[in-house]
Amino acid sequence: VPRLIVSVPSVSNCSPCCCLAACDCVWTDWIDVSYPDSSDRNGGDYETFDNIKKHNSSWDCVRAENISCRASKFPDIPIADLGQNVECNVNIGLTCNNSDQQIGGIIPMPVCLNYEISVCCTPNIPECVPTTTQSTTTPTGIPTTTMPPTSTT
Repeated sequence: VPRLIVSVPSVSNCSPCCCLAACDCVWTDWIDVSYPDSSDRNGGDYETFDNIKKHNSSWDCVRAENISCRASKFPDIPIADLGQNVECNVNIGLTCNNSDQQIGGIIPMPVCLNYEISVCCTPNIPECVPTTTQSTTTPTGIPTTTMPPTSTT
């Protein structure tokens, strides 16, 4: 039975007064760095963020807020309708394993189609990147919080 897993986190209901418009996510062009090898049953198509970074070291997505996935030869057909077991996940990208495919669907062979993804990324500017805080306890037992330095530019 074909299955499709799509994982997208909930979107916050941020009021216009408090959200920075410059921090709205920006969609990338369609990305395709992996091609499934039909002769390798253990292969597949892996448009993962790790693979994208390996193929393009300048690719920078601070935080993926949304993802869109499609088959490159069938861009107008929703991937849920292609009859393939594919995971399109906002945390890792797209994965399709040849070993998970069965004969049927849109292609007569049990291998992955070639997929591509577009990712909506938070801009890599200080105002948009969440800062982390570090809590420690002093010898007196009073908790303290250390904030990372902030830019004044």
